[in-house]
Amino acid sequence: MPADSLSSALLPAGLHDVLPPEAAHEAAAVARLLADFTAHGYERVEPPLVEFEDNLLSGSGAAMAKQTFRLMDPLSQRMMAVRADITPQIVRIATTRLKNGARPVRLCYAGPVLRVKGSQLRPERQITQVGVELIGPLEAEADAEVILLAAHALEGVGVRHLSVDLCVPTMVARVCRGLGLGEEETVRLREALDKKDAAAVSAVGGPAASLLQTLMAASGPAERAMEVLSALPLPETAEKDRRRLTDALRLLRAARPDLTITVDLVEHRGFEYQTGLSFTLFARDVRGELGAGGRYRAGVRPGVEEEGEPGTGFTLYMDTLLRAVPAPEPAKRVYVPHGTSWAAAGKLRAEGWITVAGLAPVADAAAEARRLDCGHRLDGGTVTPLT
Repeated sequence: MPADSLSSALLPAGLHDVLPPEAAHEAAAVARLLADFTAHGYERVEPPLVEFEDNLLSGSGAAMAKQTFRLMDPLSQRMMAVRADITPQIVRIATTRLKNGARPVRLCYAGPVLRVKGSQLRPERQITQVGVELIGPLEAEADAEVILLAAHALEGVGVRHLSVDLCVPTMVARVCRGLGLGEEETVRLREALDKKDAAAVSAVGGPAASLLQTLMAASGPAERAMEVLSALPLPETAEKDRRRLTDALRLLRAARPDLTITVDLVEHRGFEYQTGLSFTLFARDVRGELGAGGRYRAGVRPGVEEEGEPGTGFTLYMDTLLRAVPAPEPAKRVYVPHGTSWAAAGKLRAEGWITVAGLAPVADAAAEARRLDCGHRLDGGTVTPLT
């Protein structure tokens, strides 16, 4: 390839073109996911790619500030931001444009997001997000609904060996507060727990060390983790987290006894703005998480957690998801020679064929069909497979 062509094809790190057939594969998966969400009462919304910075990075959106591209709007002379996550936009819509709508609000969405940099597991900077938000209810039934919906939708597009990892990212902080630890000690403990470093937890944990070590060791299959958790003398400040986790798991097991569920009792990373029960979705033998979700407060001002409405939801990451979804069957492509009537080609399309029309006469129709990646050709009004 000439040097100037290589230069024209070069894209910034973390960005790439999605080519055939992957682009069609992604579009079909997104359509099936949204159809499943819609069937469960979630209505689609489409927020803009760019918003005013003050709006996009307020409330829960502040967690994405370091990952957000900014630019100056030449019309308003105000700073704008390119969304790095769609959830804050759905929250904005629910708490402003749909403020007076009936609760609960069930919304779904799909679209690209752009981030300043990728991670080791996800080097891509532009990805497609698909998800739902359920805003208004505080009941454990809402937590169960979104988790069950995520599992149903993922399995519906062909994901196998799905597992749900539950966590309550507020539990450690509430345990520390209930046992009298200060903010500095809690931060050090949080770092030790993130590394699963039992020795460091023992060294800096003080009165919370033994309890937190037990929580860390108990993480794993849901029933075993909950058996340990139910017997622990948690401070009152953490009791509501235990009750919510217990109630949600009971509802999940009643609906899907076959679903693989694990519990991580000390997980926090990636759930910085969550305020309660949260979860991550994985599939066996697939690198990275398929999606994540959990509890938050919708429409809050920074530092005022008691404001706003309760909300929960999840986001699926299509780059990872497509690695877990079986590739579609090859398309039924038929070469339609030059001169074939539009009506004849239309009849084939109505029968499920993808028609590829010849735009000029050719000496060898079979060779032209192969060149255009068709497995069949129209020959004298009959569809003939290529040999």
